[in-house]
Amino acid sequence: MTRKFLLGTTVAIVVLGVLFVEAAPAWAQAVAPKTSVKVDGEYGPFMPPDVSVHGHKVDQLINLLHWFMGILFVGWGIFFVYCLIRFRQRPGHKASCELIKAKPSKYAEICVAIFEAVILLGFSIPIWASVKNDIPPPTDNPVRIRVVAEQFAWNFHYPGADGKFGRVDPKLIDTATNPLGLDRTKDGADDIFSLEMHIPVGRPVICEISSKDVIHSFFLPVMRVKQDAIPGMRIPVWFQAAKTGTYEVACAQLCGNNHYSMRALMYIQEPAAFEKWLAEKSKPAEEFQD
Repeated sequence: MTRKFLLGTTVAIVVLGVLFVEAAPAWAQAVAPKTSVKVDGEYGPFMPPDVSVHGHKVDQLINLLHWFMGILFVGWGIFFVYCLIRFRQRPGHKASCELIKAKPSKYAEICVAIFEAVILLGFSIPIWASVKNDIPPPTDNPVRIRVVAEQFAWNFHYPGADGKFGRVDPKLIDTATNPLGLDRTKDGADDIFSLEMHIPVGRPVICEISSKDVIHSFFLPVMRVKQDAIPGMRIPVWFQAAKTGTYEVACAQLCGNNHYSMRALMYIQEPAAFEKWLAEKSKPAEEFQD
């Protein structure tokens, strides 16, 4: 009876886990705010599409870790069920309080520690360094964007034709017309503000992430990019798109009651289309002068 109960419980847990993995993405997509714009790369039971030049490295690391965790889970699960059955209480058997001396378990623990060290030193740290620290130099002509988070929206600030960001001042903030407090004189006269993110394909993009209120998390699933937005700090992240399309910008940090609605669209365009969008959005300096 005990053996059947343990086996049934194990099977039920595995089935419920599989059902959750299959249903969770569809449920999350169903309850998310809808948009009239068709978004490419809808979520399914597995990873979202990868459209970045470095995303495959992140995916390889994630797949390696999941295979490793899966093997450990199955191995320890089998051992756990075996111990429950083999050492269960039953007539004619008495528990022993002496510590066991088993070499296989010791060797298994040593192998796990070595494998974890290899993952950390051989994969995780190099990938982290290439994605987070190797910021493209000016000679690569990167697109620079200031991404400012607030409850509950993403604000994207581009330099104008002069390539310089204008000054921002909290005293100039107007939630309707100037949510960033941009000074529209001098360098800021031709700056571009948008609630949508536009980037060119095949060109490095450097985003400086900050926040106006609480901690948010800038998340581009298809770029394999995630970075906390912290008030009072500007944290750079970079990426490069390898494919055009329309994708989602999400917040991966619980930031308030309407956290679920903090979404924006990212348009990855051909270079000519991106330059055309910049030209249409950029305003001449004369419009902001007295």
